Amino acid sequence: MAKKKTVASEREMTAEDFIALPDSEKERIYAELDAESPERRRARSRSLNSTERKQWSAMKKKMGRPRIGRGAQAISLTVEKALLGRATVFARKHGMKRAELFAKGLKLAMGEER
Repeated sequence: MAKKKTVASEREMTAEDFIALPDSEKERIYAELDAESPERRRARSRSLNSTERKQWSAMKKKMGRPRIGRGAQAISLTVEKALLGRATVFARKHGMKRAELFAKGLKLAMGEER
């Protein structure tokens, strides 16, 4: 009889290995993880080593939207519905986001762009 694998013995499994498993095996692993208490999960965990910490820091820096200029700030802007609809269509037609269109319009109004 085959020995049942535990979560601990599958720790080194890669994403490709997991995807290659039959659905029934994936479901068994999901059920085993769901049944595990948060305390048990914490007991199994460990701190990142220096290499892993560097990788995590590099990954975190890449997360989110790319920074443009000194960054962006979300604002609440009230625009008449028909005008907003026309702006949306115009932006799509010209391959830009609506926020880019509004930014371009502000720059034009302030004489910063032609």
